[in-house]
Amino acid sequence: MLKPRGDCWVITDGAAGNQRQALALAELLEMPVRHLQLAPAAPWSWLAPHLTLGARLALDPTQRRQFAPPWPAVAIGCGRSAALYTRLLRSLSGGACYTVQILDPRVDPAHWDTVIAPQHDQLTGRNVIRPLGSLNPVDEAWLQDGREADPAFAALPSPRIGVLLGGPRKGVTFNEAYIDQLISGLHARRRQDGGSLLVLASRRTPPALVERMRQGLGDVPGLVWSGSNDGGNPYPGVLGWADRLVVTPDSVNMLSEACAVGCPVHTFVVGTLPDKLERFHRALREAGLLHALDASDTPPVPPLRVTNTIAATLRELIVRRQNQTA
Repeated sequence: MLKPRGDCWVITDGAAGNQRQALALAELLEMPVRHLQLAPAAPWSWLAPHLTLGARLALDPTQRRQFAPPWPAVAIGCGRSAALYTRLLRSLSGGACYTVQILDPRVDPAHWDTVIAPQHDQLTGRNVIRPLGSLNPVDEAWLQDGREADPAFAALPSPRIGVLLGGPRKGVTFNEAYIDQLISGLHARRRQDGGSLLVLASRRTPPALVERMRQGLGDVPGLVWSGSNDGGNPYPGVLGWADRLVVTPDSVNMLSEACAVGCPVHTFVVGTLPDKLERFHRALREAGLLHALDASDTPPVPPLRVTNTIAATLRELIVRRQNQTA
């Protein structure tokens, strides 16, 4: 297997979804990884990655000391702030750093060596890789680790239905009425199939809606988890043990990870979705990966696992570059 030389910087902001994608990809490159969380001051934070002049001075002193030579052999960024610094590294390193940007940077992708942007972003270019969903660490080994971390879930009544809650975003209905309808739909599935419910809130889920869910499910077997007060985060265990997954429609990352598990995945949508998000949902439905909450006909399809394939392509590109410049 081709293995790049040198080290890899992962550059993100504080968003967990951005960190998860970049770190999942970096791990598969099998290079020493250093993770930098960079948060430039305004106006660079507003204009990233367009405004590059003075961008190093936009970092606080600690971050400025981290973003300093010797420059890495590879840099992987995710998010707009990260795109500012992966873009800079190309010139700062004299072209020696192979730069990778995850998600549409909103400027010409030619500023990076490789851009990885999901198909629904509709970004094109000779150096653009366009997976169906977002990158993530979910594979058989990751799921097995999750099952081993939470063996007690095996004793819950089957089917074990994992429920992943996101939060409000522009153009997506996510309010009390939505939660009430979701609760009703989950009860309808249980009347049909039996089983248990493993409900996980995210950082974006309003606490009041979590409590509404908790009260609405009553004494249904399973759990409702919303933070450290409910114990350690059982997310890998829930995905590992789930016979079905129900995911709110707002998060591309959560839907992508659910579709990587290999069990049927359902969502519940009220009204219409923003165009870009609807394109993603449509692609999942057409691939047989996503179903309505009440769907019973869910033929098995291969799980959506794109990260390993993209990592293999990236390793080849990086090694080819390194061999050319050796």
